[in-house]
Amino acid sequence: MTSEREPLRLMTVHAHPDDESSKGAATTARYVDEGHEVMVVTCTGGEAGSILNPAMDRPDVLENMTAIRKQEMARAAEILGVHHHWLGFVDSGLPEGDPKPPLPEGCFALVPLEESTEALVRVIREFRPHVLVTYDENGGYPHPDHIRTHEVSMAAFEAAADPDRFPGAGAPWQVLKLYYSHGFSKKRLVAFDEALKARGLESPYGEWLANWKDRRDPGERVTTRVECADWFDRRDDALRAHATQIDPTSRWFFTPLEVQKEIWPWEEYELVRSLVPSPTPEDDLFAGLREPALRAG
Repeated sequence: MTSEREPLRLMTVHAHPDDESSKGAATTARYVDEGHEVMVVTCTGGEAGSILNPAMDRPDVLENMTAIRKQEMARAAEILGVHHHWLGFVDSGLPEGDPKPPLPEGCFALVPLEESTEALVRVIREFRPHVLVTYDENGGYPHPDHIRTHEVSMAAFEAAADPDRFPGAGAPWQVLKLYYSHGFSKKRLVAFDEALKARGLESPYGEWLANWKDRRDPGERVTTRVECADWFDRRDDALRAHATQIDPTSRWFFTPLEVQKEIWPWEEYELVRSLVPSPTPEDDLFAGLREPALRAG
């Protein structure tokens, strides 16, 4: 079993500050409380993010966006109890229009993959995670930074264990399991929609479901459900810490916590790579790693 002297280590890699709180935050808070070590890596500073909370849409906030987003991230990390590392790249922004404008020079999505991969390899070799969680090949949604986060994470997973790759970035370390995190599945939306209506409450999910159409359903790829309902409160507090990005009256908070805990008390992941026996379906990102001999690296 896990010993107090040798906690398991989990690393999650995200594109922007606030992603760590909207994707898997209750899982990370649970593992922290169980005595494990969790590192959140944020690839960019979120400099290009819009102000999405009307209460924060003020000139003084916009003028200090970079500093404020760093403060928000620090507060969210404190709430979740995680270690945090800025990878140091510049937000690419989300290009809009037809045709879409080019990405800004020097942004994360345009930095050579070898450069950003080495930066993440350096952090992996220092923290030595047993498990790494990132986005799937679609980035969760098609933001260039999310897609690049996937590409960098996959490359770093392979390179971190190779002594011939980036020899100046620390001693090689083999991550033993790799997961993709997944957001709302159609099944989850349907469950919330039906639960709210059954309780005589208004559901915000009808339009979302009506527009689903032929969209891919990440729920079909889920292999692992981590029960973490007791940490939903912490997740929401961490989300609200990102006050420039999260409107406390938005749909993130529309479904009452007691309904969420009853209907969907877990967060979902897809096991992509495992170097230890871990039959799916799973209920633990550390499945197969609980014996110390299996996680020597």
